[in-house]
Amino acid sequence: MSGEAAEPFSPRALLSLLFNASKGLDVVRASLDLGVLARLDRGPVTLGELAHETGAVPLRLYKLLDALETLGFVRREDLGNELETTRYTAREPLEAAARAVLGEGSIERDRDKYPWRILEGKLPATLRGEHHIPRAAFDWPPSTFEQFEQFEASMAAGVPPIAEAFRAAHDDLFSFGGAGADPVRWLDIGGGDGALAASVLAADARVTADVYNLGMTEPLVRKRARDAGLEGRLGFVAGDFANEELPGGYDVVSFVRVLHDWPAPFSRMLLDKATRALAPGGRLVVCEEFRTRERLAIQFFWTYFLIGVDSCVSRLREVEFYVGELARRGYRDLLVRPGAFDVLVATRA
Repeated sequence: MSGEAAEPFSPRALLSLLFNASKGLDVVRASLDLGVLARLDRGPVTLGELAHETGAVPLRLYKLLDALETLGFVRREDLGNELETTRYTAREPLEAAARAVLGEGSIERDRDKYPWRILEGKLPATLRGEHHIPRAAFDWPPSTFEQFEQFEASMAAGVPPIAEAFRAAHDDLFSFGGAGADPVRWLDIGGGDGALAASVLAADARVTADVYNLGMTEPLVRKRARDAGLEGRLGFVAGDFANEELPGGYDVVSFVRVLHDWPAPFSRMLLDKATRALAPGGRLVVCEEFRTRERLAIQFFWTYFLIGVDSCVSRLREVEFYVGELARRGYRDLLVRPGAFDVLVATRA
């Protein structure tokens, strides 16, 4: 049935699939283009029906579906062991997932623009400290405007699922009991070019936001505010959170895909600074890829690429790490909203 987990692969089988990864993507791309994935998403279909609907040669289509089954995407049921009566069901929705990865605006395509081939075939030397990603190619934090621009564009490309998570958790984040008409001041720490903030502000006129980031990103945030018609509501505060206190008096302070980039002691220090920046009764928000096997898979590019960048920790942590840290600081009403990106929100005592 749809949603049933596929049988896990042995190491030998998984490595064989990895070796043929480009062929697997070609199978998925062809299945998307032919409408096979959309048809599988609508429910059980026989090979004969699918061949008729797509114009594919039945025997060739059977082999394509074998490849999809191998990848774990479909469940097959033989009815009388006849080729054209073999029935297929999608284990999970396929079309949207394929478009999210293979579409022109996918985060996978965006990440592939980074110079990861500098590491290809040289991981042993990299792990021994004999090779690395040159700072001119990628530096963390970014050290030139060009690097900032590329990095923030990458972060903006990944905003849609985060914006959806913020929409789902909106009342938990931005509604304060009995004061629905009161303005809400939000500080988005390391908030990129303001793409997430602009999304939230467009949906709630009560909220004003300041993006806190290194000064080099100010032109990007100002442009975002102008383009979105949010001048006066979407602001920018320049600063270096490694060496400075955060501006204070905010109702909401957020870390979105920020804390996992730093060692645990540094992340704890940032939580302390954020606590001091919050007004009493204000809310601290942590949104990132909390560590699960699913998130590790989606994060795999950065896991690989950042092997060659010592200045970025890129350590996905379990949500329990943040829950424990906030509880120790006296936060109350801790709540985790699950989604494509989980949102942890807690209220300062």
